[in-house]
Amino acid sequence: MILLKILQESFRFAIQALVGNKLRTLLSLLGVTIGIFAIISVFSVVDSLERNIRTSVESLGDNVVFVQKWPWSMGEDYPWWKYYQRPIPTLQELASLEQRLEVAEAVAFVVGAGNKTAKYRTNDVDGIGVAAVSHGYQDVYGFDLSSGRYFSILESATGKPVAIIGVNIAESLFEGENPLGKVIKFMGQKATVIGVFEKAGDSVIGSSDDDNIVLPVKFARNFIRLNSESTNPMFMVKAKQGISNEQLKDDLTRVLRSVRRLAPKSDDNFALNETSIISKGIDMMFGVIDLAGIIIGGFSLLVGGFGIANIMFVSVKERTNIIGIQKAIGAKNHFILLQFLFEAILLCLIGGVLGISVVYAGTVIAGYYIEFDIALSVSNVVTGLWVSVLIGIISGMIPAIAASKLDPVEAIRSGI
Repeated sequence: MILLKILQESFRFAIQALVGNKLRTLLSLLGVTIGIFAIISVFSVVDSLERNIRTSVESLGDNVVFVQKWPWSMGEDYPWWKYYQRPIPTLQELASLEQRLEVAEAVAFVVGAGNKTAKYRTNDVDGIGVAAVSHGYQDVYGFDLSSGRYFSILESATGKPVAIIGVNIAESLFEGENPLGKVIKFMGQKATVIGVFEKAGDSVIGSSDDDNIVLPVKFARNFIRLNSESTNPMFMVKAKQGISNEQLKDDLTRVLRSVRRLAPKSDDNFALNETSIISKGIDMMFGVIDLAGIIIGGFSLLVGGFGIANIMFVSVKERTNIIGIQKAIGAKNHFILLQFLFEAILLCLIGGVLGISVVYAGTVIAGYYIEFDIALSVSNVVTGLWVSVLIGIISGMIPAIAASKLDPVEAIRSGI
């Protein structure tokens, strides 16, 4: 009951302060509002960006190892001159991997070419990606098709001129017409469309399947250089169920060293990359961004905290005689302290709610103008409210202590 009475009194006095000193209160709350807006808006954008990137990375598969010339890990100790001398993965090595790997469920050889143009009759679309893949690509990557089918074993083995295209390419070239069975032209070649990828949406880490054309590698070797580093040749290897990436990497190391006839004491001349490397980099990058957001918002909150402390000191000054009367009739020091502390917290919460409301309005408006999905999460709302409470406690503590220590006689006399 005492706590409820304190809350009621604090709420009443806070409302009186807001109504009675509109301009002063508005300026005091502005700092908290801007600070919460800065922190929560940065967190919301960063969380949305991080979610998009992690979703894109996860689509690559957390149980897939990428065999490439260059490792993904970076840092000060990066002997690029050694990596430069490494050979690139070749199509000739694919058969050995498929036959000799013991813990791999599927293996695919992949090369790519970007920024190409595809045509159908008078329509064309620019900026597409072309990926040439071996037959195991679907088993490794696990994509879905909205229509059509994947390459047959015969089509992959003989290099038939067939293609699976992204939904954006299908919409641009065929304008609602069924693309299956139609012949498209790209890179000076013709191919029959046999499938269309399920819409994946934009990807932050690169072009999605929506803008890609996928071909059998034995068809693409006629016009794409499979042995060139510019096409980024790689093996994508998926582990069997229950097999860890470490076990798969050990198996890959064993087979690749044998295939490339490396001496026992010589270093590996290949890189075994996995999505966990990207995830660690993402953690570091967004940790820095979050810290920057906290610093930026922190300065605004510091100013807002001083504003709230100022308005609380003024409130104590204006209600000195009331404090004296309350203490004279038996109010304890903690009652006075909590009364003003709750008032400071309430003022900061109002500023915090205003800041969060502005962020929410911004996400709604942004959703109409940009395709990137920015959402205000529940965790960010809770964070904003807790920060508001913390600022209220910090900025209201000193004025509240000063009010609680007032001598009742002097306090009453000051109001006469």
